Amino acid sequence: MIRVLAGVGAACVAASLGFYAALHVAPPSASLDWSRRTISQYALLENGWWFDAATLLLAAGSVAVLAAARRAGIVRGGAAVALLLWALGLVGVVWFEKHNWATGPSTSGDIHRVASVVAFLSLPVAALLASARSLRDRGARWVAAGGVVSLLCFTPILWAVLSEPWTGVRWWRAIPLGTVERLLGLAEVVTLLLIAGWAVRRRTHGPKSGRVPPCGSSLPSRG
Repeated sequence: MIRVLAGVGAACVAASLGFYAALHVAPPSASLDWSRRTISQYALLENGWWFDAATLLLAAGSVAVLAAARRAGIVRGGAAVALLLWALGLVGVVWFEKHNWATGPSTSGDIHRVASVVAFLSLPVAALLASARSLRDRGARWVAAGGVVSLLCFTPILWAVLSEPWTGVRWWRAIPLGTVERLLGLAEVVTLLLIAGWAVRRRTHGPKSGRVPPCGSSLPSRG
């Protein structure tokens, strides 16, 4: 069952990446300046349903990966809550559209921004919490690395927000926000797939243990 859940999760993630990639090359979304515009800007265009489908597929795949990881025993407690918050944040990003600055700010846009931050931070937190107890496991180390890279990708956004009072530059103009967000999203998707792979590997090979073999094992006896 773990392998099935992880496979379904990976398939949903792959399909979501296909939709995201198509938005960058198909009109009218292809004309968007992706280096500056966030991914959710696509939702305001004529083919915005592609963005919605991609994000909901990613959320569904994340839930499947979460189920696989819980069955494998690698994600539990705070890590499971954080991974669930990632999925819920993705749904929130779709449910509440971002600000359409052609008409002005909105409550929906404010909620959208909060949901985005929750999602972007929850996944690396889940990865680090899940891997912290099993760093001797190679799969856990890869997941931890994915979490660290994801947080590093988020730091330019944090820097832009914190430095705004001193620089006087609005935070979304201080960095190529679209590029940063896409790198962050890619790092987090890879981390999610690493969690899925770790779950399958743990199910196949089992956790490594340093326990002493029980009596009656085939250890050589002393004369």
